[in-house]
Amino acid sequence: MGNETVPLHRRKKLDSLFEAFSILAEDTYVYLCDMVYDYSRWSKTLVQEFGLPSEYMINAGSIWEEHIHPDDKQTYHEGIDAIFSQKAKGHDMQYRAKKANGEYDVCTCRGIVITDDNGRPEYFGGAIRNHAKQSHIDKLTGLSNQYGFFEGISRQIKTHTNSRTCIIGISRLTEINEVYGYRFGNRVLQLFGRYLMEHIGNRGGTYRLDGCKFAVSTETQSLKELEESYDSLRAHFRAGINVDGTFVALELNAGALSLEDFDTDVQTIYACLNFAYDESKTRKHGDFVPFHEELNLDKRGRIAMLHDIRNNISKGFDGFYLLYQPVVHAESEKLIGAEALLRWKNEKYGMVPPDLFIPILEKDPLFPDLGEWILRTAVQETKEILKVIPGFVINVNLSYTQLEQPNFTSRVWKVLKETDFPPDHLCLEVTERCRLLNMDLLEKVILNLRSGGIKIALDDFGTGFSSMGLVKALPFDTIKIDRGFVQKIEEDDKERKLVNNFVSIAKTFGAKVCVEGIETSGMCRILREYNIHSFQGYYYSKPIEIEKLLSNYT
Repeated sequence: MGNETVPLHRRKKLDSLFEAFSILAEDTYVYLCDMVYDYSRWSKTLVQEFGLPSEYMINAGSIWEEHIHPDDKQTYHEGIDAIFSQKAKGHDMQYRAKKANGEYDVCTCRGIVITDDNGRPEYFGGAIRNHAKQSHIDKLTGLSNQYGFFEGISRQIKTHTNSRTCIIGISRLTEINEVYGYRFGNRVLQLFGRYLMEHIGNRGGTYRLDGCKFAVSTETQSLKELEESYDSLRAHFRAGINVDGTFVALELNAGALSLEDFDTDVQTIYACLNFAYDESKTRKHGDFVPFHEELNLDKRGRIAMLHDIRNNISKGFDGFYLLYQPVVHAESEKLIGAEALLRWKNEKYGMVPPDLFIPILEKDPLFPDLGEWILRTAVQETKEILKVIPGFVINVNLSYTQLEQPNFTSRVWKVLKETDFPPDHLCLEVTERCRLLNMDLLEKVILNLRSGGIKIALDDFGTGFSSMGLVKALPFDTIKIDRGFVQKIEEDDKERKLVNNFVSIAKTFGAKVCVEGIETSGMCRILREYNIHSFQGYYYSKPIEIEKLLSNYT
């Protein structure tokens, strides 16, 4: 059937719709098909670059299929068949397409079906993005890179497009590099990226993020289907693959998110994804972990709330404030310090519990700025206490993302200098999650801080697998025993023996012991038998405002 068999009014309508699509194209190739006559118009630039016969084509889907890479052709064919058999209302896929010079470029194709007044399919149109033509291309794998990922998520937010996104990473790639060399490790990344695109990403976008992390984003799969795809992917690589004659097995991790609330931004989405991925890697042994979008009382989603919190960091830390939980000497029960604890509230959400936002914000690029604000506020607000209690020490929690910043120590010293706060009255608390950092880097940071008088505490001792290793490797002034180890100490002899062992360990390495979670006088009486230095808990005080801390203890 030639073009002349298509009625003139249909050709004119096709041109009008094509022009409308082109206005919204944003650096993509536009295509539009009149499904009644299978008559299409395609972008002139695409026609020239890929050597298509004309801008106007009959049966364009089959013509374009001849340019699809053989390994991607079946998926493409099934997608087009689903469109024309009315089994699908659109598609979102990624494939390789051959250009006029014979080279293949990675392309993402998105399209929708437009129906007539009776609900029958009338037009099928959309856009093809050639990633090789964009600056957002990863040279190693040929996939779109992290910038392309941000662009894709931003588009989904802007257009209110429901989607599911998953970050997938390879565990222990560093070990593979050390054993086989970086060239071999790069081949692993290339093969993994190709397999990922062919088996998951062909239903959406596939991206190479930083290091060993990849991402897939789909508008057609449910979160459950994405999990099933990941389980299949995981089983495939766990069974082992042949990499240029060498057989290796890979372990994977995955964190995912369903985008349904668009009152957010791409950095918030990325922080939530990284949180879920980290849970998969550190707590769930590589299982698929979805980010839980719990609802607040006003039915607004957690992602929207995190977006507002991030915005408030940029707006002078609006809504953030500190509470202080006193630390008392175990024998005299006199105030010797306090721990600064972050809180956030506004009119929309009220006071938001810190465990709903701090673990996620810790992975956000904005967190070092928030961390500096916490430090500055804490030393400024408690400086007056030093006049009345000369030995007072303020404890401030650190995130491992702060510690890995190259300018972290200089920022700490800058705050202390500007506030004229004595370093030996500051104690910075780290947790065993710092094991994620390079130990040489962490030791260098801690030694730098301690050399100037700042004290360092290991918080939540015993709750993680790496606590003992950190105590052996790094110099701590204080070890804080988590409340979970003393809650039943009044009736449980095992807890008493455990605390006694913890104190012996601390003494071996020259550290004092602080016990958290003190709730009764009986706990105090028993713990004093074990040479504990200090107590912290609701028995003495819940976290309180600076005004109450000053009035109660000065």
